[in-house]
Amino acid sequence: MVGGDQLKVLHLSAGNLYGGIETLLTTLARLRHLAPGMEPEFGLCFHGRPWDELAATGVAVHDLGTVRLSRPWTVWRARNRLRRVLAEARPEVVVAHGSWLHAVFAPAVRGAGARLVHFVHVEKTGRHWLERWVAHTPPHLVVANSRFTAGSVGPVFPGTRVELCHCPVAAPTVDRTVRSEVRSELGTEDGAVVILQASRLERWKGQAVHLAALGLLRDVPGWECWLAGGAQKAGEAEFLAELRSAAERAGISDRVRFLGQRADVPRLMAAADVFCQPNTGPEPFGIVFVEALYAGLPVVTSGFGGAVEIVDGTCGVLTAPADTAAVAAALRELIRDPSRRRALGAAGPNRAESLCDPARQLGIAADVLLRPAEGGA
Repeated sequence: MVGGDQLKVLHLSAGNLYGGIETLLTTLARLRHLAPGMEPEFGLCFHGRPWDELAATGVAVHDLGTVRLSRPWTVWRARNRLRRVLAEARPEVVVAHGSWLHAVFAPAVRGAGARLVHFVHVEKTGRHWLERWVAHTPPHLVVANSRFTAGSVGPVFPGTRVELCHCPVAAPTVDRTVRSEVRSELGTEDGAVVILQASRLERWKGQAVHLAALGLLRDVPGWECWLAGGAQKAGEAEFLAELRSAAERAGISDRVRFLGQRADVPRLMAAADVFCQPNTGPEPFGIVFVEALYAGLPVVTSGFGGAVEIVDGTCGVLTAPADTAAVAAALRELIRDPSRRRALGAAGPNRAESLCDPARQLGIAADVLLRPAEGGA
């Protein structure tokens, strides 16, 4: 233990994208004072926004080098870099945030005698070749971000203990006094009902369903849609072009603003009225839903996956996946009924805190990570 009473934890992540995993890691770094029993450090394979945000908090960030699974020498080089980090930093626990991180680095972690933890951020099936690869080096412990993902672990890591730990999510420091400022920046009228979606540009996030639902509401006055999220991977630029075309065909292009990749999502939420993300594939957890609830926004999303652990009838509306008409009906009601919006929005912050209060969740994480170190898996 570091200093005799701290658990040093090294988190491994890619660093080339920005989404829920990166949001979690930044939260762990920024709020580490809430868990004095843990000292987090981070190992990344790519430089980018995640690296910059982590380094800005003052934590140690280790460069593991660019890794391409199609280039085996980059894997060997990265493993050797990690071995040096492990020898110098001497963490008791190493957390792999994703299957390919586990595949690349698990042998080095096991060889160094550190506890290997696999953090499950997505649903497991046991069918993907990466999952078959990581199954050959099982972790000491699996930590899942939702009951949904926890229930999917068995085919990949049978017999490995699984612990549930909802992600710590902090209440926003931005308040709704920025509403007029943000709307002015984006050319949106103060009285418009703004429907926000802030997510990665992945098809299963439901942007196409969202736009199709809004197309059914083109004759309903007074709403505007903000879509935040930029292309980060191959194929996402093409998907963005498809979405722009869909808005044109639906006759709503003048009411849909494509905002690109944003680092100020809390400001957008403070200026919006409704959060809508009608997933066509299950959300493993959904940090963004928790953020929206903290911001006092009613949430419209699909009733499966991790979303059902976050959103209920007190704070939002759950629809069947890919049910465009149901999404349109939910949005129509929220656009037309400000009292309904206010009632659902008012319940959001307490709901978010009950699930993801940072001090409590970081304490749970510390307990979970300490347990195997004391008894083993």
